[in-house]
Amino acid sequence: MVAGCDMMPGQILDPSLTTGSLPSLGPLAGISATTLTDQLKLAQDISATMLTDQLKLAQDFRNLGAMLSPLHFLGRLGKRPLTVIKGEMDEDDERRKRRRDKNKVAAARCRNKKKERTDFLQRESERLEVVNSDLKAQIEELRMERQQLMVMLNLHRPTCIVRTDSVKTPESEANPLLEHLAAEKLTASK
Repeated sequence: MVAGCDMMPGQILDPSLTTGSLPSLGPLAGISATTLTDQLKLAQDISATMLTDQLKLAQDFRNLGAMLSPLHFLGRLGKRPLTVIKGEMDEDDERRKRRRDKNKVAAARCRNKKKERTDFLQRESERLEVVNSDLKAQIEELRMERQQLMVMLNLHRPTCIVRTDSVKTPESEANPLLEHLAAEKLTASK
């Protein structure tokens, strides 16, 4: 027989040894393996039952904590009658409806202003187009009249008594307005 202190770590025990013959098992020495397994199963069952009981108790404490919370009491004690709540809901709905109606009126007013502004700009654009076309027509008429006057002047030139060297021809003329301004500038600087 090998004593428990003679064994090396990791060494396999001899199967012929009995549990009671091993002195190193301490208080378990002399108890059969089936008894030990039965007791281990019993301990596991008890442990599982205790764990289940603890979980139930924890759940009960949670429920009790929820019941004892101030919000729970406020909810129960502070409940208002359903008619008051319904009245407030009706007031909120009425307020929302009034706000929606005001918003609809404001949106319609905004759309109308925008439409009026667009119509005004359209009319103004059409008026300016008419004025522009009238001015272009007037420019064309004045151009034609100038052309006719130049033809008449050229036809009159051979018979004119006025000396031709003192008169400038229209083709060689500079802008009369600029000449007038230049002359005024010269007189002002003297």
